[in-house]
Amino acid sequence: MRRLLAVSVLLLVSCGVSCGRERHPTLTATLTTPTDVSLVWEAEPGAAGQVVEYAHSPDEAYTVLEFVPPDRTTFVHPDLIPQTPFYYRVRSLHGPASASVDVTLPPGAEVPSSDGHDWAAPVTGPSGSRPVRSADAGAADFRAEVKHANGILFTWTDRAEGEEGYLLEVRPAGAEDFSVAARLDPDVRSFGLITLPTEKTATYRVRAYYYGATSDVAHQKTGGEV
Repeated sequence: MRRLLAVSVLLLVSCGVSCGRERHPTLTATLTTPTDVSLVWEAEPGAAGQVVEYAHSPDEAYTVLEFVPPDRTTFVHPDLIPQTPFYYRVRSLHGPASASVDVTLPPGAEVPSSDGHDWAAPVTGPSGSRPVRSADAGAADFRAEVKHANGILFTWTDRAEGEEGYLLEVRPAGAEDFSVAARLDPDVRSFGLITLPTEKTATYRVRAYYYGATSDVAHQKTGGEV
Protein backbone atom coordinates (compact mmCIF):
# COMPACT_ATOMS: atom_id res chain seq x y z
CA MET A 1 0.00 0.00 0.00
CA ARG A 2 1.12 3.58 -0.74
CA ARG A 3 1.09 6.98 -0.38
CA LEU A 4 -5.44 5.93 2.28
CA LEU A 5 -23.81 20.62 9.87
CA ALA A 6 -25.62 18.07 11.96
CA VAL A 7 -24.06 15.11 13.67
CA SER A 8 -25.61 11.73 13.00
CA VAL A 9 -23.88 8.84 14.69
CA LEU A 10 -24.78 5.16 14.61
CA LEU A 11 -23.44 3.46 17.74
CA LEU A 12 -22.83 -0.25 17.98
CA VAL A 13 -24.29 -1.69 21.18
CA SER A 14 -21.53 -2.70 23.57
CA CYS A 15 -21.45 -3.28 27.30
CA GLY A 16 -17.73 -2.36 27.34
CA VAL A 17 -15.40 -2.92 30.25
CA SER A 18 -18.20 -3.69 32.71
CA CYS A 19 -18.86 -6.94 30.84
CA GLY A 20 -15.17 -7.85 30.71
CA ARG A 21 -14.79 -7.03 27.03
CA GLU A 22 -12.45 -4.66 25.20
CA ARG A 23 -13.75 -1.09 25.34
CA HIS A 24 -14.83 0.44 22.04
CA PRO A 25 -13.69 4.09 21.78
CA THR A 26 -16.34 6.63 20.78
CA LEU A 27 -16.25 7.94 17.20
CA THR A 28 -18.33 10.85 15.90
CA ALA A 29 -18.83 11.98 12.31
CA THR A 30 -19.88 15.56 11.54
CA LEU A 31 -21.03 16.82 8.15
CA THR A 32 -19.12 20.13 8.09
CA THR A 33 -20.19 20.92 4.51
CA PRO A 34 -22.60 18.99 2.27
CA THR A 35 -19.68 16.88 0.99
CA ASP A 36 -17.06 17.04 3.80
CA VAL A 37 -17.08 14.76 6.85
CA SER A 38 -15.01 15.43 9.98
CA LEU A 39 -14.20 12.54 12.33
CA VAL A 40 -13.25 12.78 16.02
CA TRP A 41 -12.45 9.82 18.28
CA GLU A 42 -10.72 8.73 21.46
CA ALA A 43 -7.20 7.36 21.09
CA GLU A 44 -6.43 3.99 22.65
CA PRO A 45 -3.62 4.30 25.22
CA GLY A 46 -0.49 2.36 24.29
CA ALA A 47 -1.39 1.94 20.60
CA ALA A 48 1.36 2.07 17.98
CA GLY A 49 -0.99 3.76 15.51
CA GLN A 50 -4.54 3.84 14.20
CA VAL A 51 -6.22 3.12 10.89
CA VAL A 52 -9.22 5.14 9.67
CA GLU A 53 -11.60 3.19 7.42
CA TYR A 54 -14.89 3.73 5.60
CA ALA A 55 -17.58 1.82 3.73
CA HIS A 56 -20.82 2.71 1.95
CA SER A 57 -22.72 0.03 3.86
CA PRO A 58 -22.11 -1.38 7.36
CA ASP A 59 -22.13 -4.88 5.89
CA GLU A 60 -19.48 -4.42 3.18
CA ALA A 61 -15.70 -4.50 3.45
CA TYR A 62 -14.12 -1.33 4.79
CA THR A 63 -11.51 0.63 2.81
CA VAL A 64 -8.46 2.19 4.48
CA LEU A 65 -8.40 6.00 4.33
CA GLU A 66 -5.20 6.60 6.28
CA PHE A 67 -2.86 5.22 8.92
CA VAL A 68 -2.41 7.92 11.57
CA PRO A 69 -0.05 8.38 14.55
CA PRO A 70 -1.20 7.09 17.94
CA ASP A 71 -1.86 10.55 19.41
CA ARG A 72 -3.99 11.84 16.53
CA THR A 73 -7.76 11.89 17.11
CA THR A 74 -9.17 13.71 14.07
CA PHE A 75 -9.54 13.14 10.34
CA VAL A 76 -11.27 15.02 7.52
CA HIS A 77 -12.78 13.12 4.58
CA PRO A 78 -13.29 15.81 1.91
CA ASP A 79 -15.01 16.27 -1.45
CA LEU A 80 -17.27 13.24 -1.19
CA ILE A 81 -19.90 11.94 -3.60
CA PRO A 82 -23.17 13.84 -2.97
CA GLN A 83 -26.23 12.07 -1.56
CA THR A 84 -24.21 9.00 -0.54
CA PRO A 85 -24.03 7.14 2.81
CA PHE A 86 -20.64 6.80 4.51
CA TYR A 87 -19.85 4.53 7.46
CA TYR A 88 -16.64 5.04 9.44
CA ARG A 89 -14.60 3.20 12.03
CA VAL A 90 -11.15 3.57 13.61
CA ARG A 91 -9.04 0.59 14.66
CA SER A 92 -5.95 0.75 16.85
CA LEU A 93 -2.74 -0.97 15.79
CA HIS A 94 -0.24 -2.73 18.03
CA GLY A 95 2.87 -4.82 17.59
CA PRO A 96 6.65 -4.70 17.92
CA ALA A 97 8.79 -2.71 15.49
CA SER A 98 12.23 -3.64 14.20
CA ALA A 99 15.34 -1.60 14.74
CA SER A 100 15.41 1.35 12.35
CA VAL A 101 17.79 2.04 9.46
CA ASP A 102 18.78 5.37 7.91
CA VAL A 103 18.88 5.59 4.12
CA THR A 104 20.25 8.34 1.88
CA LEU A 105 19.47 7.91 -1.81
CA PRO A 106 21.57 9.19 -4.73
CA PRO A 107 20.48 12.53 -6.23
CA GLY A 108 18.04 12.60 -9.12
CA ALA A 109 15.25 10.23 -10.06
CA GLU A 110 16.80 8.25 -12.86
CA VAL A 111 15.80 4.58 -13.07
CA PRO A 112 17.90 2.14 -15.14
CA SER A 113 16.05 1.31 -18.37
CA SER A 114 16.64 -2.39 -17.77
CA ASP A 115 15.07 -2.32 -14.29
CA GLY A 116 11.64 -3.96 -14.36
CA HIS A 117 11.40 -3.73 -10.56
CA ASP A 118 11.11 -7.50 -10.21
CA TRP A 119 13.20 -7.13 -7.05
CA ALA A 120 10.44 -5.04 -5.46
CA ALA A 121 7.79 -7.79 -5.30
CA PRO A 122 7.04 -8.98 -1.74
CA VAL A 123 8.71 -12.26 -0.80
CA THR A 124 7.03 -14.52 1.76
CA GLY A 125 8.89 -17.05 3.87
CA PRO A 126 8.13 -19.48 6.69
CA SER A 127 6.10 -18.01 9.53
CA GLY A 128 7.87 -16.96 12.70
CA SER A 129 7.28 -18.74 15.98
CA ARG A 130 6.97 -15.90 18.50
CA PRO A 131 3.44 -14.66 19.29
CA VAL A 132 3.00 -11.20 17.80
CA ARG A 133 1.86 -9.86 21.17
CA SER A 134 5.24 -10.66 22.71
CA ALA A 135 7.94 -8.00 22.88
CA ASP A 136 10.53 -10.23 21.17
CA ALA A 137 8.42 -10.84 18.02
CA GLY A 138 9.80 -7.82 16.19
CA ALA A 139 11.55 -8.42 12.88
CA ALA A 140 15.29 -9.08 13.12
CA ASP A 141 18.15 -8.26 10.73
CA PHE A 142 16.24 -5.39 9.10
CA ARG A 143 18.37 -4.13 6.19
CA ALA A 144 18.05 -1.67 3.32
CA GLU A 145 19.73 -1.98 -0.07
CA VAL A 146 19.67 1.03 -2.40
CA LYS A 147 18.71 -0.19 -5.88
CA HIS A 148 18.62 3.16 -7.71
CA ALA A 149 17.89 6.86 -7.15
CA ASN A 150 14.37 6.23 -5.81
CA GLY A 151 14.27 2.49 -5.06
CA ILE A 152 15.13 0.60 -1.86
CA LEU A 153 14.98 -3.14 -1.20
CA PHE A 154 14.19 -4.00 2.43
CA THR A 155 14.81 -7.46 3.90
CA TRP A 156 14.28 -8.87 7.39
CA THR A 157 13.79 -12.04 9.39
CA ASP A 158 10.14 -12.71 10.24
CA ARG A 159 9.94 -13.79 13.88
CA ALA A 160 6.23 -13.10 14.50
CA GLU A 161 3.41 -15.63 14.53
CA GLY A 162 -0.26 -14.64 14.27
CA GLU A 163 0.30 -11.14 12.89
CA GLU A 164 -2.23 -9.38 10.65
CA GLY A 165 0.71 -8.43 8.47
CA TYR A 166 3.63 -6.02 8.36
CA LEU A 167 3.75 -2.24 8.13
CA LEU A 168 6.77 -0.61 6.50
CA GLU A 169 7.13 2.75 8.24
CA VAL A 170 9.09 5.82 7.14
CA ARG A 171 10.17 9.06 8.81
CA PRO A 172 11.61 11.52 6.25
CA ALA A 173 14.38 13.83 7.39
CA GLY A 174 12.84 16.62 9.48
CA ALA A 175 9.58 14.79 10.17
CA GLU A 176 8.45 14.23 13.75
CA ASP A 177 6.56 10.96 13.30
CA PHE A 178 6.80 7.73 11.35
CA SER A 179 4.08 7.11 8.78
CA VAL A 180 3.05 3.95 6.95
CA ALA A 181 4.67 3.59 3.54
CA ALA A 182 3.30 0.11 2.76
CA ARG A 183 1.00 -2.50 4.27
CA LEU A 184 2.16 -6.08 3.65
CA ASP A 185 0.76 -9.58 4.13
CA PRO A 186 1.76 -11.88 7.00
CA ASP A 187 5.10 -13.70 6.76
CA VAL A 188 6.58 -11.23 4.25
CA ARG A 189 10.37 -10.90 4.64
CA SER A 190 11.37 -8.80 1.63
CA PHE A 191 9.83 -5.80 -0.11
CA GLY A 192 11.00 -3.08 -2.51
CA LEU A 193 9.82 0.50 -2.05
CA ILE A 194 9.68 3.19 -4.72
CA THR A 195 10.19 6.33 -2.67
CA LEU A 196 8.66 9.78 -2.78
CA PRO A 197 10.70 12.91 -3.59
CA THR A 198 10.56 13.90 0.10
CA GLU A 199 12.23 10.61 1.12
CA LYS A 200 15.70 11.12 -0.32
CA THR A 201 16.97 10.93 3.26
CA ALA A 202 14.76 9.00 5.65
CA THR A 203 14.60 6.51 8.49
CA TYR A 204 12.74 3.19 8.04
CA ARG A 205 11.50 0.33 10.20
CA VAL A 206 9.08 -2.56 9.82
CA ARG A 207 6.36 -3.55 12.30
CA ALA A 208 4.52 -6.84 12.77
CA TYR A 209 1.04 -5.64 13.69
CA TYR A 210 -2.29 -6.74 15.08
CA TYR A 211 -5.53 -4.86 15.70
CA GLY A 212 -6.64 -3.61 19.09
CA ALA A 213 -10.01 -2.05 19.88
CA THR A 214 -12.36 -1.00 17.09
CA SER A 215 -14.34 2.20 17.58
CA ASP A 216 -18.06 2.55 17.41
CA VAL A 217 -19.30 2.93 13.84
CA ALA A 218 -20.27 6.49 12.83
CA HIS A 219 -22.57 7.22 9.90
CA GLN A 220 -23.28 10.25 7.72
CA LYS A 221 -25.09 10.79 4.43
CA THR A 222 -23.69 13.58 2.28
CA GLY A 223 -25.88 16.33 0.89
CA GLY A 224 -25.43 18.41 -2.24
CA GLU A 225 -26.64 17.60 -5.73
CA VAL A 226 -25.88 14.35 -7.53
